[in-house]
Amino acid sequence: MTAPLGKDLLGLEFLSADQINLILDTAEPLREISERTIKKVPTLRGATVVNLFFEASTRTRISFEFAEKRMSADTVNVAVANSSVSKGETLVDTAKNLEAMRIDMVVIRHASSGAARFLGERIESSVINAGDGTHEHPTQGLLDLLTLRQRFGTLAGKRICICGDVLHSRVARSNIWGLTKLGAEVAVCGPRSLLPNAIEEFGVHVFDRIEQAIEWADALNILRLQLERMTAGYIPSLREYNRVFGVTRERLDRAPRDLLIMHPGPMNRGVEIDSEVADGPHSVILDQVTNGVAVRMAVLYLLAGNTPALAEAAKGGDR
Repeated sequence: MTAPLGKDLLGLEFLSADQINLILDTAEPLREISERTIKKVPTLRGATVVNLFFEASTRTRISFEFAEKRMSADTVNVAVANSSVSKGETLVDTAKNLEAMRIDMVVIRHASSGAARFLGERIESSVINAGDGTHEHPTQGLLDLLTLRQRFGTLAGKRICICGDVLHSRVARSNIWGLTKLGAEVAVCGPRSLLPNAIEEFGVHVFDRIEQAIEWADALNILRLQLERMTAGYIPSLREYNRVFGVTRERLDRAPRDLLIMHPGPMNRGVEIDSEVADGPHSVILDQVTNGVAVRMAVLYLLAGNTPALAEAAKGGDR
């Protein structure tokens, strides 16, 4: 029997392959809800979810809000800049005050690694990690896995290369944990200044040239340069980075096979990826966005105590 998720979703590192597949299998039927005319089911009616974002977000925050509303949950968005946090209130005090209003779940994004776990250990409500520092971004990892599984059928034996600013990327870490648990081969590619020390201990291959990655991989997951987290000269210039590590049409034309092109967004076109590639026939970037809503619906659904066997029935309702 597949193990449950538990109270919180904090990362993919400590989830089993069965638990990851449980989420992906639950997301598949829920994805159809977003394709119908009336995009709403009563599955989470009466539940209250707070979105607590301490960092800027477009796709993740809006995707969670869509997921919550499509399952009929009551959604509260806390604008941290206009909250008591700006007056010095701590993260735990903020959450405990919200919990005193009888909420059920907190979706949190925070600049500090470990913030989601810290909060989950101190409140009774379920906590979903929407990205904590450079640690993990589990729902992004899950939506990437779902997108790959839809295209490949299985991830076992597939070669996925994560390219770019791996050092500062919580997406990269969640992808590495998730992909390896599902049997994929994983590589990273980027300048050594943007790769974590001892990255090989994650069980990944390391490529110093983008041409090597393109020759090896079945799919590329391309990361942006997180300039907002850089305090030193990690690269000579954006132009030089694009020249050496940019994924271009010319480079892909020399690949021995057609590659899936992925990007978690936001994209810096002309830096890590060219527009011809981002908008090209092998790009699944918009599929990732669509799958993000389904995966977050699945996480909310499972943490609320629902069983995966009922996910198909949960689609029922007006079309």
